Amino acid sequence: MSKALEQFLSENLNELKSKGLYNVINILDGANGPMIEIDGKELINLSSNNYLGYATHERLINATIEATKKYGAGAGAVRTINGTLAIHRELEEKIAEFKHTEAAIAFQSGFNCNMGAISAVMDKNDAILSDELNHASIIDGCRLSRAKIIRVKHSDMEDLRAQAKAARDSGLYKKIMYITDGVFSMDGDVAKLPEIIEIAKEFDLITYVDDAHGSGVMGKGAGTVHHFGLSKEVDLQMGTLSKAIGVVGGYVAGSKDLIDWLKVRARPFLFSTSLTPGAAAAAMESITMLQESDVDFNRLWDNGRYLKAGLEKLGYNIGESETPITPVIIGDEKLTQEFSAKLYEEGVYCKSIVFPTVPLGTGRVRNMPTAAHTKEMLDDALAIYEKVGKELGILK
Repeated sequence: MSKALEQFLSENLNELKSKGLYNVINILDGANGPMIEIDGKELINLSSNNYLGYATHERLINATIEATKKYGAGAGAVRTINGTLAIHRELEEKIAEFKHTEAAIAFQSGFNCNMGAISAVMDKNDAILSDELNHASIIDGCRLSRAKIIRVKHSDMEDLRAQAKAARDSGLYKKIMYITDGVFSMDGDVAKLPEIIEIAKEFDLITYVDDAHGSGVMGKGAGTVHHFGLSKEVDLQMGTLSKAIGVVGGYVAGSKDLIDWLKVRARPFLFSTSLTPGAAAAAMESITMLQESDVDFNRLWDNGRYLKAGLEKLGYNIGESETPITPVIIGDEKLTQEFSAKLYEEGVYCKSIVFPTVPLGTGRVRNMPTAAHTKEMLDDALAIYEKVGKELGILK
């Protein structure tokens, strides 16, 4: 190894560890369900994005197997050569129906969606207004576009209006886009889409909603945009197939012309092999299940409200979450790491989240209750939260 590289890695890794910012990656012995096993230890799992419990659902597993038998383990090529199989077309039609749009395009991941779609639409002659708490993939997609990036205070409509007016009045930009998460993953709050659309119409802003944590969770599963009845108003709806949908991949839904453009200009779509046939089939099955019944959707929200109420009653700071995502905000990074480790020792897996994922001084563990959790599991988790909180002096 180069001496310069060795020194760089050693110094920076040691610094992260000393500040409580080093992330240890845990390895699961089995499936990612409501209960998980790590190094032979069984834990109540409150850190999964598997909101509806579909990642381990028999119907999705069977759909994966059947599609794999028919089409193969992989697609064999990029979409634009001969890697577009009939099942990819069916998936995109299913997503468009689900999101109430004219068309949709499937990517290999949600991160790829934001890297590809933003830079395909925006360029150095444009400006992007971006909520300051937007996901890292949005930030990277904005950078790649080379557009002027203008940070907007989180969910602050006065600031959005002022920034939009200034950008429009400057005459410097051909196009102006506003990008926001639909559901913000670290706090669980929801974008003010009705007000955003009003401002967008006033200043002719292109609207882009990253609904990675809203798809399957808001709007009876169809997402945050549908929740507000704005499916015809938002220009680009992005989402993942890897959280509530329970598989892997991502998508952008919108007008037919938009999707046609992304299929010839979005670089991750053009230069990466397609989603596996099994993943495409499983994602379609997941969406079908959401369309058939709202039982799992309702159970997710019931469990979210139950856990939220229990944590608040204990005296924890759970922020301003409006969704099942429930942070327990500790503050100090080292204490947050210790808190997470103590929960683990007692039987709850709830991963610590610290800078740079969240601002310095706002360290937290983020609880993600799912439809697959039982009330007994949540009661056991709350009892552990009470014990650990008192041991560490977080609770009185």
